[in-house]
Parts: sequence; structure tokens; C-alpha cells
Amino acid sequence: MSTRTLCIKGADEELVDQKKYLEESCQPKCVKPLIEYQACVKRVEADNNGDKHCTGQYFDYISCVDKCVAPKLFGALK
Repeated sequence: MSTRTLCIKGADEELVDQKKYLEESCQPKCVKPLIEYQACVKRVEADNNGDKHCTGQYFDYISCVDKCVAPKLFGALK
């Protein structure tokens, strides 16, 4: 995908948030952190205490996606 295709707009078209599109394209590269997060969610749901959370695993996954998106997104902003 070329960075030149990221911002397409016409006179009567709304701008589209390209970050969401890029996040979707980067998700397959972050399968391992996603699997770890989903496994944590299952463990937490099974826990009756309510003391546990998956914040660390969630941020690992989001960080992976952001690292993939950032060069593509900010490279297109000149």
C-alpha cells in the first residue's frame, strides 16, 4: 500500500480517519500479544475475587499495533 493513497478526499466527501484503517491492517502482525490478552481475559472472567486485571497485556497489544501504525500514519503527514 502506498502512503499516497492514505488521504483521499473530494470536494463533497468527508475525511476518513486513516488510523482505524491502518490499525486493522496492523492487527495480524500483533497476534501473539492479542492471544496473551485474550487468555488473560478468560482467566479474569473465571476469577470470582475481582482483584485481577489484564491492563498490562492490553497495553502490550495496543503498543504493538501503534508501533506498526505510526510510521505509516506519520509518514503520510507532511
